[in-house]
Amino acid sequence: MRVRPICAAVLAVAVTLAVPGWSAFAQTAPSPTDSAADKKSKPSETRAEKKAKATAARKAAQERQRQCGREWKEARKAGTVDKSMTWPKYYSACNKRLKEKSA
Repeated sequence: MRVRPICAAVLAVAVTLAVPGWSAFAQTAPSPTDSAADKKSKPSETRAEKKAKATAARKAAQERQRQCGREWKEARKAGTVDKSMTWPKYYSACNKRLKEKSA
């Protein structure tokens, strides 16, 4: 992998020397070391944000599942659910309904 940064540097120098007006492009092009430093600093912020969003989404999903579970138990006791209805089918419909309600 050491060949690529060296080739890029040689190409930038060759283009700068060969084509007038391209020197500005060669100066503004990011170096491989700068991009590596940027990649190391940015993901920690992004990971924290992603983790916070995932945690919030996970908590919302757990609350919907608990609410659907309570409704399922009450409906089964009251006999308002068809005998052929299963928990996965009920939960799918209930979860969809609660997501639409919260949006």
